[in-house]
Amino acid sequence: MPDTALARSFENIGDDYDRYRPGFPASAASVILPRAVPAVLDLGAGTGKFTELLLDRARRVVAVEPSERMLQVLRAKLPVVESLIGTAELIPVADASMDVVTVAQAFHWFDRDTACAEIGRVLVPGGTLGLLWNHSDPLCGWDRAAHRIAHPAVHEQDSTTDSADSALPGFDLWGHDELRWRERVSREHYLRRWSTVSSVLVADDATRSRMLRAIEDVLDDHPETRGRTELELPQITDVYVYRRR
Repeated sequence: MPDTALARSFENIGDDYDRYRPGFPASAASVILPRAVPAVLDLGAGTGKFTELLLDRARRVVAVEPSERMLQVLRAKLPVVESLIGTAELIPVADASMDVVTVAQAFHWFDRDTACAEIGRVLVPGGTLGLLWNHSDPLCGWDRAAHRIAHPAVHEQDSTTDSADSALPGFDLWGHDELRWRERVSREHYLRRWSTVSSVLVADDATRSRMLRAIEDVLDDHPETRGRTELELPQITDVYVYRRR
């Protein structure tokens, strides 16, 4: 079961989440939707960082998200999107009304079996489920060191670990793509990004300060980041595509 406190930690940080979290490569949307469809649902849409890549790929784009603060940001950015308060376990759309459901950086927060049943309910027969996550490049030593500081108990809690499964109930895995890309980000932006991560958000003030200071020390000490105000951050986006049975 997902950790409820960690899952709810994002509820009131919509603006910072949208400003500092990375987006997704356009090619990730192409993997899930190689052609346009009548209707797509972005589930756990957050502030719309993946939703915006769907606008040219469906006549109807629906975003479902449990946090009103997150949806406020999404609505301001993407007024043409139909945005609804809801959860993966209780999706507020009709049966068999969606051709595709996407979940970006959120499936690990869902109750898997209940969510899969609900996703199956709203998808047309044979419909597509696309799951995707950004995670750090194992070859980037300084970013991996920062991850170990922020996630001391379970390394990369926000990544695909124990999240993607070839045997989701009611679905068959059709494909997996690993997309490599690079993000140019300022040192300040990178540091602020860590203040939007669940394990940092739920930490007490002293622990949070210690974590962020330790990440600053990594940037000060690592030869690839020492003295630099602009960073080249390699990213990996894992995309899993399923079909509803």
